[in-house]
Amino acid sequence: MTGYLALKAIISGILIAAISEIARRSPGFAALVASLPLVSILGMIWLWRDTGDTARLATHAEATFWYVLPSLPMFLLVPWLLRSGTGFWPSLGAGCAVTILLYLLMLWLGPRFNLPL
Repeated sequence: MTGYLALKAIISGILIAAISEIARRSPGFAALVASLPLVSILGMIWLWRDTGDTARLATHAEATFWYVLPSLPMFLLVPWLLRSGTGFWPSLGAGCAVTILLYLLMLWLGPRFNLPL
């Protein structure tokens, strides 16, 4: 089991490292690669391999959709702040803070609209 966990971590880490290296050469292409649901796909593959449970996988995939939505404004806020002269760390911090608040809002709204979170 430890070897399998290490393999999952290595593959996932390679993906992140590849995106950061691609970004050094082509930020736009790296953004395209990062925007692909590769981490979600890997998560679904690992979940399927670990459980074989179609209901759990379906719930996971649907919940992922709903959790992506609150993260999207960060990708508009951070560049806006950077272009407005705000430093990197404050911009990233503000983007993360807004995302956390929107996640909390999603957790509060989700059950009221019967969203599978």
